[in-house]
Amino acid sequence: MSDTRRRVKVYTLNEDRQWDDRGTGHVSSTFVERLKGISLLVRAESDGSLLLESKISPNTAYQKQQDTLIVWSEAENYDLALSFQEKAGCDEIWEKICQVQGKDPALEITQDPIDESEEERFEEMPETSHLVELPPCELARLEEIADLVTSVLSSPIRREKLALALMSEGYMKKLLQLFQVCEDLDNREGLHHLYEIVRGVLFLNKAALFEVMFSDDCIMDVVGCLEFDPSLVQPKKHREFLTKTAKFKEVIPITDSELRQKIHQTYRVQYIQDIILPTPSVFEENFLSTLTSFIFFNKVEIVSMLQEDEKFLTEVFAQLTDEATEDSKRRELVNFFKEFCAFSQTLQPQNRDAFFKTLANLGILPALEIVMGMDDLQVRAAATDIFSYLVEFSPSMVREFVMQEPQQTDDDVLLINVVIKQMICDSDPELGGAVQLMGLLRTLIDPENMLAPTNKTEKTEFLSFFYKYCMQVLTVPLLASTVDEKNCKGDKSSYWYNFQTAQLLALILELLTFCVEHHTYHIKTYIMNKDLLRRVLVLMNSKHTFLALCALRFMRRIIGQKDEYYNRYIVKGNLFEPVINTLLDNGTRYNLLNSAIIELFEFIKVEDIKSLIAHIIDNYYKALESIEYVQTFKGLKGRYEQEKDRQTLRLNSRYRRDARTLDEDEDEEMWFNEDGEAIEKSRPEEEFPESFGKYMEAKKVKESDNKENFPKRTPTGSFKFTFSHSAGAANGTNGANCKPVTSPTSAASPNGSPAKSATPPATPVTAMVGLVDYPDDEDEEDEDEEQSPRKRPRLGS
Repeated sequence: MSDTRRRVKVYTLNEDRQWDDRGTGHVSSTFVERLKGISLLVRAESDGSLLLESKISPNTAYQKQQDTLIVWSEAENYDLALSFQEKAGCDEIWEKICQVQGKDPALEITQDPIDESEEERFEEMPETSHLVELPPCELARLEEIADLVTSVLSSPIRREKLALALMSEGYMKKLLQLFQVCEDLDNREGLHHLYEIVRGVLFLNKAALFEVMFSDDCIMDVVGCLEFDPSLVQPKKHREFLTKTAKFKEVIPITDSELRQKIHQTYRVQYIQDIILPTPSVFEENFLSTLTSFIFFNKVEIVSMLQEDEKFLTEVFAQLTDEATEDSKRRELVNFFKEFCAFSQTLQPQNRDAFFKTLANLGILPALEIVMGMDDLQVRAAATDIFSYLVEFSPSMVREFVMQEPQQTDDDVLLINVVIKQMICDSDPELGGAVQLMGLLRTLIDPENMLAPTNKTEKTEFLSFFYKYCMQVLTVPLLASTVDEKNCKGDKSSYWYNFQTAQLLALILELLTFCVEHHTYHIKTYIMNKDLLRRVLVLMNSKHTFLALCALRFMRRIIGQKDEYYNRYIVKGNLFEPVINTLLDNGTRYNLLNSAIIELFEFIKVEDIKSLIAHIIDNYYKALESIEYVQTFKGLKGRYEQEKDRQTLRLNSRYRRDARTLDEDEDEEMWFNEDGEAIEKSRPEEEFPESFGKYMEAKKVKESDNKENFPKRTPTGSFKFTFSHSAGAANGTNGANCKPVTSPTSAASPNGSPAKSATPPATPVTAMVGLVDYPDDEDEEDEDEEQSPRKRPRLGS
C-alpha cells in the first residue's frame, strides 16, 4: 500500500508509563465479523502481519492530539496511540471513529470515559449534578476552586467535566492572572490554594489543557504557582533557575522561531515533571500519562525539524571538525549531538534510519575520531555515548567506515584503535567507560550481526582487518603484564597487582574468549603465533581470583572447540601445568576456582578428548590420583586404560595383515590440516609412549640442555622477546615465551608448519619438574604453605 495518508506508527503505554513502539503499518477501518463491529486494523508494512485489531467501541473515549495522534484506552492500564504520518490520514480515521460513535468530528475527545461503577452512580444522580459549575474566578473564591479541583480527582466522569469547564471562556488563563495578583500582594494563603489548583489541573491529564498551560504566555506562571507548596517553609526558586541558571546554548544560531519555542517548551515541561512535581503516589501514577506523551511527541517534532534543516546540521559538522574550533566550543557541539541522538530514539524506525544516514553522510564518524582523542573527559564520555548510538543503529555502517581508513591514515588513529585505547586508558576506578566500550567492540566483531545475505565478504574482510590492525593494540596490556610471572604473584608494589589493572585484563580476556567462540580461523592463528594461551595462563598466579578464573575460562573455551590443532598446542606446551599447580595451591578450599578447574577436566572426560586424556594421565596423574572427593581423575584414568587396550588390540590386528594391506591402511589414515598440508596420523605407539620410554628419556636429557632467554626491556621501555625452540617452535610459530619449558618438543619445518616426526606428543613424567624455576620460589612457597594447607605438593616442587 503506497497511500502515505494511512501510514501510522502503533504505540502502547508500558508499566513505566513510557510509550513503546509496536511497529509501522497502514491503518484501515472495516467491519470485522468476529468482533461484530467496525474496527481499526493496522497491518505491518514489512510483512503484512496484523499489528492492531481494535473494535471501535461506542463507550470508549478517543482523543485526538496534536493533529496527528489518536489516543485511547482499551482496558485498565492499556493505552494505545496511533501516530499518523500525515494530518489528512488522522482526520480521515477520526471522522470514521466519530461517525461510529455519533459524535461531532470537531471535538478533540469523543466522550467521557465512564467505568461501570461510576456509570451506575451517575444514572442515580439528578441531571443537574452531572455538570461541574466553576465559581467565579476571584481571589475570594480560590479556596472553593481548590476544594472542587481536589474533589474530582477520584471520579473519571467529574474530571472530564471539570476539564471541559476549565477550557471554556479562558478560565485557566484567568486563574493564572490571579497568581500574579497574589504574588504582588504576598498573599500566601491564596498562593497555597493556587498550588493545589494547578497541581490538580495537571492531574486531570488533558492534552488540551496542557496546550494552554505550557504556552509561552502561561508556563512561567504555572511554574510560579508550583513554587508555593504549602508543605514547604520557604518557596522554591524554580523560575529563577529556569531564567537565570539554565541557559539556552545555541551552538549554531537557530533561526526557526517555532523550533526555538518547541525546544524551550520541552525543556520546561520536562523540568516540571522531573523536578517540581513530587513523585506520584500509587493512586496518582496514571494521572500524568498524557504529560509524558506530550514530552515524547514534542521530542519527535524537534528532531524532525532539526533533521530537515540541512544548513544548520552542515554548519554544526563544519565547526565540529574544524581544527581552529576552540575546545570549549567543541565540547558544546559534542554535547548537542549527544542530546540530538538521545532525542532520535523517539523517532519511528524509518525516520530513525534516515536520521542516522544523514549524520553518516555529514561525517559523524570522522568527527568522533577527533573528539574521542581529546583530553577533556566530558567530551570523551559524550563521544562514547554518540558512538554507542551509531553502533546500536548499524554495526555494518561503522565497520564499512573503519575498513576504508587504512588507505588514508596511520594505524594509531584508526577509529577502532582509538576506541580500544580509550578502553585501556579509562581512569574510572570502576572502569565504567571501559565496560561500555568493550560491549561496543564485541558488537562490532560479532559475526552474528554481519550482513551475510547481502554482503558475503563483510565477515571475512572485517575480521581480517581487525586481526591485522587492531588485535595487537587490544592485547598490549595482556602481553605486557605476563612477561614476568612475578608480576602476578602479589607484589603489592607492582603496577599489575592493583585491582583496576586486574579488571582491565579481565575485560580483555572476556573479549578474547568471545573471539575463540566466534572467530575460528583468525583467533586460532593469532593464539598460535603469539603463544597466547601460555601468556594468559601466567595470570593463574594472580592474587585476584576473578582474573585467574578469566584465564581459566579462556582455556576452557579453547578446549571446548575440540580442535586437534588446539589440543596439540596445549600438549606440546605442557599448558595444563599452571592449571594443575593452581588446583594444588588452592588446597582444601572448596570454592569457585576449585569447581571451575574440576569442570574443565570433567569436560575432557565426558567428551573423551583422547589426546588430552593421554597427556594428562602420562604427565600429571601422580599429582592428581589422591584427589578422591570427585571421580573425575579416576574417570580420566579409566578412559585412558580403555583406549590403551583398544589400541593394543588394534595394533596386534594390524601386524597380522600382509604388507600390502598395511600400506593401504596407512594411506587411508593420511589427513590434511587446514593449510592443505598432509600430516601423518599419529600411530598408537606415538599416543602411548611407554614402549618408547628409553628413547624419550634420552631425548629428554639431550633437550634439557636447551635454555631459553627471558624477555628484556629495550631502552624505550617496550618488551623485546627472544624466541626459543620450545612450545613456539613445536607449534610452528614464532611465539615469544615468557618462561622456559622443560618438556620435549619437535622442531618446526622451514615453512613454519609442524614437521612430520615420530616424536611422541607427550612423555611419562618420572620426576615432575616445574615450568619455571625462580630463585625465590622456595621462599614464596613456604609463605603460601603457612597461609593455606595443600592436599598434595605443587608440580615441580
